Amino acid sequence: MTYNERPLDDDVIQTFQLDTSHLRGRFVRLGGVLDEILSRHAYPEPVADLLGQTITLAVALAGMLKYDGIFTLQAKGDGPVGMIVADVTSAGDLRGYAHFDEDRVADLAPGANSIPALLGKGYLAFTVDQGENTERYQGIVELTGATLTESVNHYFRQSEQLETGMTVTVARQGSEGEGWRGGALLLQRMPEEGGTLVRASDDEDDWRRAMVLMSSATPAELTDPRLPANDLLFRLFHEEGVRVWPPVPVRAGCRCSRERVSTVLRSLPRSEIEELKVDGQVQVTCQFCSNTYGFDDGELARVYEG
Repeated sequence: MTYNERPLDDDVIQTFQLDTSHLRGRFVRLGGVLDEILSRHAYPEPVADLLGQTITLAVALAGMLKYDGIFTLQAKGDGPVGMIVADVTSAGDLRGYAHFDEDRVADLAPGANSIPALLGKGYLAFTVDQGENTERYQGIVELTGATLTESVNHYFRQSEQLETGMTVTVARQGSEGEGWRGGALLLQRMPEEGGTLVRASDDEDDWRRAMVLMSSATPAELTDPRLPANDLLFRLFHEEGVRVWPPVPVRAGCRCSRERVSTVLRSLPRSEIEELKVDGQVQVTCQFCSNTYGFDDGELARVYEG
């Protein structure tokens, strides 16, 4: 079998463990899913790239949690990109959205794609929502460094006291740059029972070696669907006793629906809704997936009667 004939290994979360150094990890590779989400909007290149990083990072972080609901990664700032958000359900559905100022983004200097340039000053929030009758978890950290990854690392060091290392890459690929792809590697120290971190005499050496090995993965290796995830992990960590679990698939999936939009409309005064009519219809467009729901007079009457 030639390289180009190898099966695709795409849109997955691959959990793994390094037995000799007591580290756990996640490898994420996104292809068609990421491209589908980003292509639904005419985002400028730096905004699409930032949202792609946010989605890829959210998948990597969600993969290390045990939850039944929705994990959300959201950043807000005073820069040209005012807000960026991605969420992942425990069933593996992804979506993402960016709100930005077109004029301010257009005025950015070429290559100005750092967090200070795009988001400015602000914060990064992690939220786990498991539905009614459960307590929602939220962690917040100030945006720090040049990338979202640096802010996440800062959060884990300061708030969770859990040493974490990660690398995230997002890029258009193909001769015409036609498809967005993303990849991420995440490593963490494994806690013992009771939450105590594993500490051995050579623990720091193990950690530094694992970080060096992780950083040796190239963007092409992280995003190439024809390089199987397990082959890459073995290439990087075969001397560390790498052990893998079955991969978990992810997919693009928005939770909007006509019923949900109807509920939102019903919560607003009818007089305000009437002012939103264009050509006899109220149209509501989902910010995440760009689906548009139209409501004429008859449908609005049913909404408010319900």
